[in-house]
Amino acid sequence: MSTTDMHDLQNAIGQLRRCVGSLRSRYGDAASVRRLTNDLDRLDIDARDFQETPPRPLWAASEDRIPIPDSPYDESLFRGVDADDEGLGGLHGER
Repeated sequence: MSTTDMHDLQNAIGQLRRCVGSLRSRYGDAASVRRLTNDLDRLDIDARDFQETPPRPLWAASEDRIPIPDSPYDESLFRGVDADDEGLGGLHGER
């Protein structure tokens, strides 16, 4: 995650915290307000964990990718006895 993304995340959490603070001022220590506060605390913890130990980005796993060519497939692949069109059932009159 870029530093801009982390900054945006922290700003969003801060804005949520201010909104929940307003709800707490209006509704006191209601169960739903306590749960929202707990959720925000968890977001803070998760954001901090993410920043300290970021996971490997999906696009960085390029060595695990298998390229699929844009060229047409060999038609003989689909003429075998066991060849079926996915979702259409058997081609040999089987139902």
